[in-house]
Amino acid sequence: MNPNAQARCDARARVFKALGHPARLYMVEELGKGERCVCELTELLGLDMSTVSRHLAVLKAAGVVDDEKRGLQVFYHLKVPCVLNLFGCVEGVLESNAQAHLAAVGKA
Repeated sequence: MNPNAQARCDARARVFKALGHPARLYMVEELGKGERCVCELTELLGLDMSTVSRHLAVLKAAGVVDDEKRGLQVFYHLKVPCVLNLFGCVEGVLESNAQAHLAAVGKA
């Protein structure tokens, strides 16, 4: 692999790694509906504030979300909303896998 391809794949892997946790995927899904403060995400996820903040820091470092401080609260939003398009693609993979599994079971 040439250095440019390696750098491109490394950068993509960092984004996928940031999305590679169920709580972070849920946060991205919720942020797709509009901005949220940490307190709202904490309530939605049922996690403590420090855990939610760490997850958000991972997403921010990967460039998936951005934040804005207003008074004592920090609000998060998707930096690039097209990341939600990836979810549709993943659903397609899951549906295809389920159909293949059902076909294999039906042939047994």
